[in-house]
Amino acid sequence: MTGEHDESGAGTAERTSAWQAFWARGGWWKAVLVAAVYMALYLAVGRLIGLLWGDALTDGGPLSSAINVFLELILPIGIGAVIIVVFLAVSGLLPRVFASRVVPARGWMWIAVAVVAYPIVLRLIGIDYGSFAPGVVPLTLLAGVFIGVAEELVTRGAAVTLLRNAGYGELVVAVLSSTIFALMHTANAIGTGFTPTVLITIPYTFLFGVCMYLVMRVTGSIVWAIVAHALTDPTLFLSTGGIDTAAAGPQNGLQVIAGTGNYVVMLFGIVALFLIRGRVGDRLGRRAERLPD
Repeated sequence: MTGEHDESGAGTAERTSAWQAFWARGGWWKAVLVAAVYMALYLAVGRLIGLLWGDALTDGGPLSSAINVFLELILPIGIGAVIIVVFLAVSGLLPRVFASRVVPARGWMWIAVAVVAYPIVLRLIGIDYGSFAPGVVPLTLLAGVFIGVAEELVTRGAAVTLLRNAGYGELVVAVLSSTIFALMHTANAIGTGFTPTVLITIPYTFLFGVCMYLVMRVTGSIVWAIVAHALTDPTLFLSTGGIDTAAAGPQNGLQVIAGTGNYVVMLFGIVALFLIRGRVGDRLGRRAERLPD
């Protein structure tokens, strides 16, 4: 009996090792596969929630009531966050995803932090919190936490790690991971179609993804990209009154200034694509880190 137990244990360990070795080798198509499977599961969960509890939803969109926020935002993205965390754990990628600085950063990359941060601060101050139904604001902020965790772990987590493991340079890593991020947001067209607002979201999310890559790289941790993302989405939702919608009514001065952040993110993202350099384990990259910016 002891021998059988040991043999079974060895077999399980071998299968686990082969599974983790498969993901450790990385590859662009594996990054796409992870994102595609994640989105399929996320959308399936959202569909199931709609079938089970759709009658509980109120009219007016995701931010019209606390129950809408919970069922349309928190529950599906929360389950999505659990799914990607479990995958990263069983695939053996989790330690690498949360590793400290893997590639040297350059001083100019701190601009990405400022570009992402100033609209968040202005929106936090300028949002008319009293215009929302009870419970909507705190639940929307909680939804932002799950959004930050899930989407960052899929893109700046799994995708970036798989691309780096495959040996791609950092420019390719930034472009491909941001492309995956943008393509994931085409799902926002489900039910509404490709409206002008949804269409502009695609290039914006690509360039926002570039900024999130830079936030992660310059801070040396994906945690700060998660935090930045977790604050960006809910403050944007609350500022405009919806998801992928233009502001429904007049906004105060702070919100108007915060709205310029969308254009600044896009402009900076484009410029950054011409400046991103480096490669994991590249000694020249470490030398470049010491050169004047």
